[in-house]
Amino acid sequence: MPFLATALGRDRWAPWRRVIAIVGTVLASASFLLSSWSTEVWHLILLQGVLAALGNAMLYTPTTLWLDEWFRDGNRATAYGVQFSIKNVVGTACPFLMYALLQNLGFRNALRIWAGMVLLIGIGGIVLVPLPPESTRRRQHKIPWSFLKHRTFYVYAIANTVFSSGYGLPQTYLSTYASQYLHLPAAESSAMIALFNAPGILSSTGFGLLNDKVHVSAGTNTLLSAIGSALCVFLLWGIKSNTVQGLLIAFAISYGFFASGYSATWGGWITDLEKEAAEHNEAVNSGMLYGFMNGARGVGYVVGGLSSVELLKVGPVQDSQKWALGTEYGALILFTGISSALGGWSVVWKGWPCR
Repeated sequence: MPFLATALGRDRWAPWRRVIAIVGTVLASASFLLSSWSTEVWHLILLQGVLAALGNAMLYTPTTLWLDEWFRDGNRATAYGVQFSIKNVVGTACPFLMYALLQNLGFRNALRIWAGMVLLIGIGGIVLVPLPPESTRRRQHKIPWSFLKHRTFYVYAIANTVFSSGYGLPQTYLSTYASQYLHLPAAESSAMIALFNAPGILSSTGFGLLNDKVHVSAGTNTLLSAIGSALCVFLLWGIKSNTVQGLLIAFAISYGFFASGYSATWGGWITDLEKEAAEHNEAVNSGMLYGFMNGARGVGYVVGGLSSVELLKVGPVQDSQKWALGTEYGALILFTGISSALGGWSVVWKGWPCR
């Protein structure tokens, strides 16, 4: 996304955004379709982990740039929040949809149906998106790299990477954890992912509104999301969620609320970076900055995914299995909580007062 956003933010390539989005949708759909014939794990890694991800990025980048241009003069954080809330709508519905497809049709036919849905909904959405007027696009023949000289960008990027390294872990392991320790059937275990995503429909938009309408500072907004997420991990997932189903449900809902709102604070970050550029009389491309934030999040996802394998090998962080931290997920739970907290405090380390 950083490379795509940088290229498509320039005048030379901006007219190609719709074409890039369509090509990306076709690539993602084809990747899911081809993966229905997979017979080895590496087939899935290549098709879904690489090609489908590339196709999705090719779709997501142009639409995000259009969003940035439509809301450049105000309510940008809220618009980003609404966009992320749509992700949570999908995350709430898809566990049930995919479970039904897998149970009734098997994984091969489920992937073929999914590929058709990606193609039809993706192309239809691209056609419906109204293109911003030319007047909203800042003319930039040269790429403005001056933001790389300022500490603010690195603080936000590092905070984003650290938080994201733990954010994806509950989504990855909640279903397995619920099945393994609470002995929930497959349908109820899958419902944990829906419970995780549903609150984000409200919180993503809510954190954006805090920035745009209540004028909560970017640092405070981020800290609320990060510390709220960390407390949910330590006080709900880490205590007795391995024996008390209600605690795991409470964790999925509350962590989903606070953690899902984290990305909606990016609008405030970008506004801060734009103000800093204006103070130094420098040009800045907000769409490109958003692409870099997504890139930092992607790095965090990869780090967290690779780390989770080793964390599961570490296992419990205390002797008693009466507590969730004493299960084989103990180290993973601890990592998730710490990364959540540091994702907020690293913004505070910048030295700003939380006003």
